[in-house]
Amino acid sequence: MYSIERCGIFQRNVIVTSWVIEGVMEDGRKFRPSDWVERLSTVLASFGPDHRLRYNRDVQPCYIGGQKCLLVDGSLECQDPGAFAFVQNFAKSNRLRMSKRVRASEPSEE
Repeated sequence: MYSIERCGIFQRNVIVTSWVIEGVMEDGRKFRPSDWVERLSTVLASFGPDHRLRYNRDVQPCYIGGQKCLLVDGSLECQDPGAFAFVQNFAKSNRLRMSKRVRASEPSEE
């Protein structure tokens, strides 16, 4: 388990659990190339003992509402800060829509 506070994803009683990067740009246009999710996921993938490509468990291609998206788990920020920065910079430099998926944290007793 990772320390949420150490990773910098604790924000005022909210824990960022993941980010969703959509295949739509901020201005509403569809992002090209259409296989960007697979390309980005493959960069962070590795081959398993069976010689098959395995996506990183923290960076998964998915469909949300019929739209290709990339689901990035918040733990990636701690486990591989370079990969996290790479994915975030890709989304920002291409002006892709990005949203946080959050859950409320447990109240702390201070």
